[in-house]
Amino acid sequence: MKLAVFASGSGSNFQAVADAAAENRIDAGIAVLVCDKPDACVVERAEAMNIPVFSFRPKNYENKAAFEQEIVEELQKKEVDLIVLAGYMRLVGDTLLTAFQKRMINIHPSLLPAFPGLNAVEQAWEAGVKVTGVTVHEVDQGMDSGTIIAQEAVAVKPSDSLASLTKAVQAVEHRLYPDTIQFLLRERLSQGGAMHQ
Repeated sequence: MKLAVFASGSGSNFQAVADAAAENRIDAGIAVLVCDKPDACVVERAEAMNIPVFSFRPKNYENKAAFEQEIVEELQKKEVDLIVLAGYMRLVGDTLLTAFQKRMINIHPSLLPAFPGLNAVEQAWEAGVKVTGVTVHEVDQGMDSGTIIAQEAVAVKPSDSLASLTKAVQAVEHRLYPDTIQFLLRERLSQGGAMHQ
């Protein structure tokens, strides 16, 4: 199985998935990293692991459909089975969604539907909740609104700061994402190739 990982930033979730693939904890390899910020740290992480990178600057394209069409062609060339969003800071458009229907997942640092969008850990912290967590979900047209595949709670301890809570949430992300990817790949194989329905 071949994965494409999409990321925009430092790439800690990319690293967790890449490490899991390298250690055979998931039955897949990363065929390509797709990044909309060519100078992001995640690009260096991919290059250090000899993972091919497709990076682009959205402003160099006429519109979202134009750069997504180029991405789709790149992924089809590499025979990608599953798209894994790992801190990709763009809403995915129809071009990609149609080409990879039911074959695109995202990880989000909250217990969705609570705290969608940016800065979810901060949103939870400011709301004073006692429990937050991590969600892996299918990607659809909305903002963090697709079918939930897996969730894990993270208790907010009285001793926590925003920084320590962020670290606790990330630790769960880095474990839950590879585990969920492996679950989906196994499920797909057992269904004879059909991705999670």
